[in-house]
Amino acid sequence: MPDASIILLCVAVIAYMATVFITPGVFNAEPDSHTVQLSQYQAVNDQQSPPVFAQGGEAGFASRTPEMNLTDATLSGTTTVVAALGTDSSSRTLTNLVAKAKGLKEQGLNVFCHTGSYHLPAKTLTHSITDDIMYIEEFIGVGEVAISDHRSSQPTVQQLAELAAEAKVAGMLSGKKGTVSIHVGPVDSHLSILHQVAEQSDIKLKQFYPTHMNRNKALLDAGIHFCDQGGTIDFTTSTTDYDLAHGEYAAALAYCLEQGVAPNQLTMSSDGHASLPIFDKDFNLLGLEVGKEASLLSSFQQAVKEYNVPIEHALMSITSNPADILGLDKGRLKATSDADVVLLDKETLTPEYVWANGTLMVQNTHAVIKGVFE
Repeated sequence: MPDASIILLCVAVIAYMATVFITPGVFNAEPDSHTVQLSQYQAVNDQQSPPVFAQGGEAGFASRTPEMNLTDATLSGTTTVVAALGTDSSSRTLTNLVAKAKGLKEQGLNVFCHTGSYHLPAKTLTHSITDDIMYIEEFIGVGEVAISDHRSSQPTVQQLAELAAEAKVAGMLSGKKGTVSIHVGPVDSHLSILHQVAEQSDIKLKQFYPTHMNRNKALLDAGIHFCDQGGTIDFTTSTTDYDLAHGEYAAALAYCLEQGVAPNQLTMSSDGHASLPIFDKDFNLLGLEVGKEASLLSSFQQAVKEYNVPIEHALMSITSNPADILGLDKGRLKATSDADVVLLDKETLTPEYVWANGTLMVQNTHAVIKGVFE
């Protein structure tokens, strides 16, 4: 007897074929926990984008951000998230991160993590990056390591080369990608240290996955050059009014496509539940907000409806692209793939139905399954 969810999926597809797009689940590759970051896929396949489970705040203990709930992801069409530590790897730990990941997996999401955090030497669970990636199922890479930021550990070319080499070999030994997620801050050095690593070692630029690349126009142009050299870049969808008023580039996806960047080199992620600090030019903290998983869906909709990005290219940025970069068999609707499926209203691009691993999570825009404490 077929599972009831599968029967409902078939009925929904037949009934809604004229009014919806069928996509993979969204992949959110950079949620931040700044403690925990996550990624999301979007339902046309499944959406991916990094979100964060929760993060330490940059304004003291009271500013530690709250953890994400299951429906923060599913109601936005996200079925896969990738989490990482950020600024705070002291009050937020890798044990917290893995435990949160396992809890969300028990509730139906696809969840992966990075070992390490902003700082080098990298913090690990097993005292070894290699062993973390090889023997802990959830760990698929390292990050997010901070560069061009006053909050980084000011890593050297040699440190980054050694880190990337170890992650690469660990990935080879475990059948994973071993990608190094890179937090790129506002300092004008941009991606120069990554180019130096590639020039002075055998590490390829595609081993690094820099995010926050829509922070300003100069960084975005540096990202286009990075793509020209074979790399891939990620745009953060959570933002603040202050950042938008001070140069953050909302139309980053459309701009890069217009400049000739290949669609498969571009991704978006939410930075959900990460802290969004606002600094002045001297790095004094002016304010603090919290990233939202729903921003990934909003930015996808905006790219298609306001910036005229072809829907297939916008979908790639939150489904197949992050999956490929991170080495995950996600982000596509095909035989043998996990049943991570989203039905989007053709007019509004709102997720009407969401399935994660074949389980119905959202029906008629309402959560069918909620988190344990929701």
